[in-house]
Amino acid sequence: MTPREKSPTSRRTQAAPPRPSRSAAARADADADAGLPLAALVGRPNVGKSSLFNRLVGGRPALVEDQPGVTRDRRYGVADWGPARFRVVDTGGLDPGADGILKAMRGQTLRAVDEADAIVFVVDGVEGITAVDEDVAALLRRAGKPVLLAVNKIDNVKHEAAAADTYRLGFDRVFPFSASHGRGVGELLDALVPELGPSARRASAPPAPTGGDAPAGADAAADADARPDEPIRIAFVGKPNVGKSSLVNRLLGEERVLVHDAPGTTRDPIDTPFVADGRAFVLVDTAGLRRRRSIDTLTEHVAAKMARDQLARADVAVLVIDAREAATAEDAKLASLIEESGRPAILVLNKKDLVGRADVDAKLTATREQLPFMKHAPVLLTSATTGAGVADIPRAAARVFAQSSRRITTGELNQLLEGILAHQPPPAGPGGRHVRLYYITQAQARPPTFFISANHPASVTYAYRRFLINQLRKAYGFEGTPIRIVLRAHKQKRKAYPRPRAED
Repeated sequence: MTPREKSPTSRRTQAAPPRPSRSAAARADADADAGLPLAALVGRPNVGKSSLFNRLVGGRPALVEDQPGVTRDRRYGVADWGPARFRVVDTGGLDPGADGILKAMRGQTLRAVDEADAIVFVVDGVEGITAVDEDVAALLRRAGKPVLLAVNKIDNVKHEAAAADTYRLGFDRVFPFSASHGRGVGELLDALVPELGPSARRASAPPAPTGGDAPAGADAAADADARPDEPIRIAFVGKPNVGKSSLVNRLLGEERVLVHDAPGTTRDPIDTPFVADGRAFVLVDTAGLRRRRSIDTLTEHVAAKMARDQLARADVAVLVIDAREAATAEDAKLASLIEESGRPAILVLNKKDLVGRADVDAKLTATREQLPFMKHAPVLLTSATTGAGVADIPRAAARVFAQSSRRITTGELNQLLEGILAHQPPPAGPGGRHVRLYYITQAQARPPTFFISANHPASVTYAYRRFLINQLRKAYGFEGTPIRIVLRAHKQKRKAYPRPRAED
């Protein structure tokens, strides 16, 4: 079998669990993954660790660019190799003498080294050994863990001679490979698996790939039937430097994602399993989103797109706002993205410890005024620094997720509609046209979507649609979640109105 044929099979990663509605077997498989041995990919910045990570674990890729420091947090995944299954952690560049944000990245990498069962030390075979590589080698020797030296960018036989110089780092197991082409990866994994111990092997073959996440436009009705013990994916979104990573770390009780006072610290979305009050969650820390005209690098552009993509995968969106500023016009644009996605939302005013008590009410009022279309979303005041209010986030997320998943029987809905029409019938349409509403039914959940049959759908005004939504909220709550109304022509009028109109 050639190295190309032996390239690792693509597997669902622990860092990117699929949306709800997994089978019981899949849930058990994910639980077992947490106990697998761990291999850490370590090396100085920009040697190809993330490219190797993507090749090993498949699934949603890590952000890769020819620029040092793109990866900053620990990013976990699961890889299969023959009968073996193990976890892999991608780390930021390790530079023992670095300062500033690179020093913070070093702390994240050292945590990965501490918890790893084996280490893959990645170096650049084209650039050759540098003083930083030698410093990293000295640090890894002191760690007392098995170390495999992986020499990247050896794309063909002609480049293999460049790997000979790497032996001076003092490691006797050297593996030339190419992360971009897959050359030599099989040999590296053959040597890595025995170092991970017997727990990396399993008797049965891996299950077939799940086929990936549901597309963003998939019918949400299937989600409504998800079992109550499925993890709830919470995506933290917001402008740069509002405290998203700090909130995630406070919930986890450790510095799992890198926190620095420089805006834009988070690049890749970081998925982390979490349990609160007996309920399973997946916390997703995303890159800070700025106005498109303010994005000036390819890395930032890709990171912003990945952050937006998280809304399509999330079950609940947490919009984090700097309490010192209250909601701004930029926050309103992010809130619009959440509303358009149909995801239930929570508004979190973070850094409350930096706001005087006398100003708190004013900040809350200003936020509500800036985001009038999000009045259904609960507002939490938190401080990632002190921990105040942070524990309320998963509780609120579970609550709004349950509200978004609610289904109301057709009989109950039509009793409500009958009472609404008796009290406030729709206004006449153009030219005095009489507008009648006949029937209502809930078509799906997440978000709650209702079909209403009418004789003249186009003549139902925007104001009356909003009135109907408000009446549904008054009757059934639906805290935190958008509500969709689709007006459809009565069966005698279908030909005149072939395309139903939706209103939120």
